[in-house]
Amino acid sequence: MSDRPYENVVIVGSGPAGYTAALYTARANLEPVVIEGFAWGGLLQQTTDVENYPGFPAGIMGPELMQQMRDQAERFGAQLVTDEATAVELAPDGGLHRVHVGDDVYSTRAVILAMGAQHRKLGIPGEEALVGRGVSYCATCDAAFYRDVPTAIVGGGDSAMEEAMFLAKFAAKVVIVHRRDEFRASKIMLERARSVPNIEWLTPYAVESFEPGDAGTLGRAWLRHTGDGSLRELELAGAFIAVGHEPQSQLVAGQVEVDDGGYVATEGRSTRTRVPGVFAAGDLVDHTYRQAVTAAGSGCQAALDAEWYLRDNPAPAPGAAAASV
Repeated sequence: MSDRPYENVVIVGSGPAGYTAALYTARANLEPVVIEGFAWGGLLQQTTDVENYPGFPAGIMGPELMQQMRDQAERFGAQLVTDEATAVELAPDGGLHRVHVGDDVYSTRAVILAMGAQHRKLGIPGEEALVGRGVSYCATCDAAFYRDVPTAIVGGGDSAMEEAMFLAKFAAKVVIVHRRDEFRASKIMLERARSVPNIEWLTPYAVESFEPGDAGTLGRAWLRHTGDGSLRELELAGAFIAVGHEPQSQLVAGQVEVDDGGYVATEGRSTRTRVPGVFAAGDLVDHTYRQAVTAAGSGCQAALDAEWYLRDNPAPAPGAAAASV
């Protein structure tokens, strides 16, 4: 905890959005506090080779990229708190917001929400153990590692179709596994996917488990027919889970506007929420692109939006922080 009566900016969450927001606000001499969590770094901590982040022509490991972003933010003066935010109290009309970290309370003029989103998982045997070794949640990120091998997409929505079509450019074949004969995907996306020659369809099946092959990477999946209950083995080298994301907006539930999927709503092309002094960035707001580079870009936007807000709104009078606690 600092000795200041209140902070200028508290950033809740890490990952590309959080650390980029921290870098920009730190360079603006706003002395941000980053509640980065114990599992700092977001989804990139679970990623191996990152080949599509600009500035790294030879690629970079996900955890290394996050360490570099973290170090850069800290170099310019961001205060990193490696702990979990346990509650957030937003002042509906602006003023001082409060972020709780256990018994500590940070009063702050501005809050940047960057809690991200988590891939929705199947919760089946072998899934966690084989993440990064054949099981992935982003074909756009990892498809190039599965050239000329058999793969599968698990899911039935538009995202699954998009992932399948992208993966089909690299893999020998892509099997779309879905638990129902009907798909949630739009008609046009289904038609596009059905026109790709190396995409196959396997319904109605649910994945029961993943198993490693001789090399310790993914070798096969066991599927269960959702009608008659029969089992089927599917040999494959890569499986991409496309059953949705879960934005981590629980801390601000009921305090900011969210859409039907739980993503925090922002105003226009800005990162402003409807609560003055509260901004949101990264995968917490993005259900379309969900890339590290777009998250970093929105973290920059949030930092600039916060800086302009603080410029245009006077600091509270002495004693205001104590009165708000």
